[in-house]
Amino acid sequence: MNLKKLQLTLVFFFTSYITVNAQYTDVINSNKPGFSESPYSVGTGVYQFESNLFLRNTTIEPTFSRPQSFGFDLLFRTSFLLERLELNTQLSYQRDKVAFKNIFTSHYFTSGLSRATIGAKYLLYQQEYEDKSKEVRSWKRRNAFDRKRLIPSVAIYLGMNTDFVNDIHKTGSITPKAGILLQHNLTRDFNLITNIIYDNIGSDFAEFSYIITATQNFSDRWSAFFENQTVFQEYQNNINFGLGFAYLYSRDLQFNTSARMLFEGKAQGFYASLGVSYRINKHNDSFKELDDNGLEIKDTPISRYNKKQNSFFYRLLRIFKKKDKKTRTRPKRSRKTKTKKGGFLGLFGKKKEKNSKKKKEETEIEKLEREIKELEEEMKKEEKKKKKNGNN
Repeated sequence: MNLKKLQLTLVFFFTSYITVNAQYTDVINSNKPGFSESPYSVGTGVYQFESNLFLRNTTIEPTFSRPQSFGFDLLFRTSFLLERLELNTQLSYQRDKVAFKNIFTSHYFTSGLSRATIGAKYLLYQQEYEDKSKEVRSWKRRNAFDRKRLIPSVAIYLGMNTDFVNDIHKTGSITPKAGILLQHNLTRDFNLITNIIYDNIGSDFAEFSYIITATQNFSDRWSAFFENQTVFQEYQNNINFGLGFAYLYSRDLQFNTSARMLFEGKAQGFYASLGVSYRINKHNDSFKELDDNGLEIKDTPISRYNKKQNSFFYRLLRIFKKKDKKTRTRPKRSRKTKTKKGGFLGLFGKKKEKNSKKKKEETEIEKLEREIKELEEEMKKEEKKKKKNGNN
């Protein structure tokens, strides 16, 4: 119940910005192998897993340090109720080398969770761009830069870092995390993501950071990124520069790898990762009505029906709605069907079951036909109104 209350609280926080706009894409949209996060949601009905193995190694500079880490990072992303709202959970399990350097150097190893963060992000603004591929009259207009691409899509992130982690990673309490996520799609194949994050708020380990990621698509399968992350802490600043590649194996599966140079205070080192991203796609597309030119007609019975289906309160009520008892209970089998397989009564019982299945299918078809008829009637009424307005 506590988890449900938390989810509902996050949902109600974002309802002041509710609009229907699809975030779903035909192919998987993963944040890996970068550290930054896109402002876009995965879309409703999608369950996405982004994982990678990593190795971090630096020099031993301070008296106490953590010069080496090897572990596994997992990010789970999903969306429900609203297309623009995404819930995610990040877990990191690693084996750390803890070193002490004075006259002599000593060390020991410890294993456990280094991060357990639950969060949510909501797309406040999505920038839309002009489709200039259909421009045939002017070559200059078709190839001109769209100034709208300078305005980014914007999302906000809110989360909390649980303290169920290894002792060397504890902050003493549950701490909040907040951020602003921006994305510029400067061309069809090149985008720029900027994250501004304030982490471990209110604790002695509070840190402010920014991440800038540039991604270039070379083909439908291959892409590369370059990234800079800078973390400002009380006693030292950490900087890293990363380069990586991603390969799209299928619509729902991506492989990636990356390498980074680390500058953590006086210490220097490297970071390497190898990862896989996979999604379970249960997304259902809404209906769209197009005109003769292939453009979407916004105010139609179908669009109003989609808005009703995708509205926040409709989805919320659908969760708590009780299922019909008729659909939950199986039809009782007649005692006559418990005869031998070759018996006449057994065949009669099977026929009864088949007839009941056919009746269920017929009722579903009747419902769809009734909905289609209602939509057709509404469309006819609107056409009559348009004709009357035209005659006047």
